[in-house]
Amino acid sequence: MARVKGTCPLTLPNERTPPDNAAGMNHGNGAMWTAMWPHNVVIAEPSYVAADGSVGMKWPWYRGTRGKLAITGRRLDASAPPLTASIPSGYGMRGFQPSGISFPTQGCWRVTGMVGGEKLTFVTLILKAARYRALPEKG
Repeated sequence: MARVKGTCPLTLPNERTPPDNAAGMNHGNGAMWTAMWPHNVVIAEPSYVAADGSVGMKWPWYRGTRGKLAITGRRLDASAPPLTASIPSGYGMRGFQPSGISFPTQGCWRVTGMVGGEKLTFVTLILKAARYRALPEKG
């Protein structure tokens, strides 16, 4: 299928949830799951943007298969270095696994999580907020 220049083929959540977890905008394949941002578009407020301009945030995963999580990704709509991921230890070899993903630039990104022989791939759009004003907290 040909892609129209300037578009991003976003993956919309398929609402498949990991065992014992019915929260949020889940996307999975029966062996791996993740939760996506609203409409699978990340609007990065200033606290998500590093001094080098990269956009970093926590990204949850759930492993139904035993093994260590690995995450790779590349930008689809322009040239950019690959994303980097930080995957903390201490969460066992199955179940919930938090990660930190750093996208070197804003744009359209294909992200793949891998555990053992299983893969889960999705496409997300990363944007930096042009303007941002924190909303006051209501007590």
